[in-house]
Amino acid sequence: MAQAVAANVDTVFIAVPLGLGVGVRRLERSLAMAWSSGARPVVLLSKADLSLDLPTDLDAAGAVAGGAQVIAVSAQGWGLDALRACLPPGQTGAIVGPSGAGKSTLINQLCGGDRLATAEVRADGRGRHTTTNRELVELPEGAMLIDTPGMREMGVWDAQAGIDAVFGEIGELAARCRFSDCAHHGEPGCAVQAAAQDDPVILERLGSLRKLEREQRHLAGQVDARLRAESRRERRVRRAPSRRAGR
Repeated sequence: MAQAVAANVDTVFIAVPLGLGVGVRRLERSLAMAWSSGARPVVLLSKADLSLDLPTDLDAAGAVAGGAQVIAVSAQGWGLDALRACLPPGQTGAIVGPSGAGKSTLINQLCGGDRLATAEVRADGRGRHTTTNRELVELPEGAMLIDTPGMREMGVWDAQAGIDAVFGEIGELAARCRFSDCAHHGEPGCAVQAAAQDDPVILERLGSLRKLEREQRHLAGQVDARLRAESRRERRVRRAPSRRAGR
C-alpha cells in the first residue's frame, strides 16, 4: 500500500551516507520518487568527512542525479551554507534516507543545537532508528524541515515521470533507435547498444531503468487488483438489501 512520506514540500533532500561509496542504484530509486512528487530533489552526500574519495563520490552521484543539485555535507560544518541556500524562508523541505545517514544530526547543525535525538551507528555501520516518527522543525532562517524515520528502501509508485527524469540520457538515446519499439536487446540500429560500446555504464543504467519500471508495473497491478476486489465487494453490498427485500 502506498504511504506518504511528507506533503506540501518544496524540496526533498536525499541523504546518502558516505564511507563506502555511493549506492547509485538506491539513489536512482529515491530520485525517481522525489522527481515524481513535484518537489525539487537535492542529493546530500552526508558524513562527507568519511569519504575515501570525495571527488569520485560527487561524480558518481552527479552522474545519476538527473540534474539535481549534489551537496557534500558533514556534522563538521561542510556544505551547511549550500544546504541553507536550498531552503529560503517560508519554504518547507523533507529529508529522507536510511537510518544512520545523519539526517537528525544535520538538522541539529542547522538549528545550532541538539533539537533532535541522535545516536551512534551500530558496529556494522547501520543506523539505530533513533527517529521513529516524522517531525517538523522550524529553522532559524524561517524555513521548515521535516525529519523522517530511516527507510531501508522506497517503493516506486506512480513514478514514471520521475523515472524518465532520472534516466533522461537513456530516453534520448532510445529516441534515435531505428525502431520506435526497440527493446535494446540487439535489434539492428539500436542507439542504446551502440552507445554502450563506448560507455558500459549505459547498460548498468538500462538494467536499473528496467528494474524500476517492472516494479512500478507490478505495484500498479496489485493496486488495480485490490480496487477491482473492493468494487466487487461494494456491488455485493449494494445488491444484498434488494435481495432481502424481495423475499
